[in-house]
Amino acid sequence: MPLSESELILNPDGSIYHLNLLPEDISTTIITVGDPDRVLEVSRHFDTVDVKKEKREFLIHTGHLNSKRLTVLSTGIGTDNVDIVINELDALVNVDLKTREIKSEKTILDFIRIGTSGAIQSEIPVDSFLLSETSVGYDGLLHFYDSSHVQEEAMAKALVEHLGILAPKVPPYVVHCDQNLSERFSSNRIRFGTTLTNAGFYGPQGRKIRFGMKEGGFNAQLASFRYNDKKITNLEMETAGIYGLAKLMGHRAISLNAILANRASGEFSKSPQKTIEALIAYTLDKITG
Repeated sequence: MPLSESELILNPDGSIYHLNLLPEDISTTIITVGDPDRVLEVSRHFDTVDVKKEKREFLIHTGHLNSKRLTVLSTGIGTDNVDIVINELDALVNVDLKTREIKSEKTILDFIRIGTSGAIQSEIPVDSFLLSETSVGYDGLLHFYDSSHVQEEAMAKALVEHLGILAPKVPPYVVHCDQNLSERFSSNRIRFGTTLTNAGFYGPQGRKIRFGMKEGGFNAQLASFRYNDKKITNLEMETAGIYGLAKLMGHRAISLNAILANRASGEFSKSPQKTIEALIAYTLDKITG
């Protein structure tokens, strides 16, 4: 049955609504970044850039590096934007936009996030790289989908019990990265961790400027959590949404984090741009190598 015009919204030129993209505009290997300026920082390494499109916070460049076609795309900040990006990219490859029919043969996309993050474990140094082996979502996104089969519900339940009265009202969800991609990006430069994705940068991550927290000690309780030798290592705002939706749709995803802050020590990177650039170079080398 064809998808209705209100469910699959297209622009007058036939492109997908928010991203303004046509199916031929993207590669099956997609690098996601939060900041539109970071798209330029990634694509300047390409040998060629063949597609440049922009709409709202979404900037997209597609080109070639060492004969491999790549797309780099800005999501903006937060899993609300991730919901748009992953759904619309999936539609570009797995829905016939002319007939509005879902294709019987599916295309698998690789999502590689290059992002920044803050550690909550004192032993994780600023300016290090961390691959999110597991993601914990405290943003609520995945609960809107029939998704229990891609979640590790036992770990989510254990976290709620550990936090006790500090547990946010929205229940967490837990999703793992793609193991094949994880192995491909592994090296002695990469740490592995469990990344918590939250719904905001200030209060939800325990930061306060003028207003106090409803309950203090949330980050300390997160840092003390243990589950099968896993501990929550860092906080950010996109990874769990990417992992959850990618796995739900049959795609592959990993999240690579430049650790710019350590919340336990109060330290922030003295050279954040240098660290981000080093992670971009590392990522592109692993993709094309």
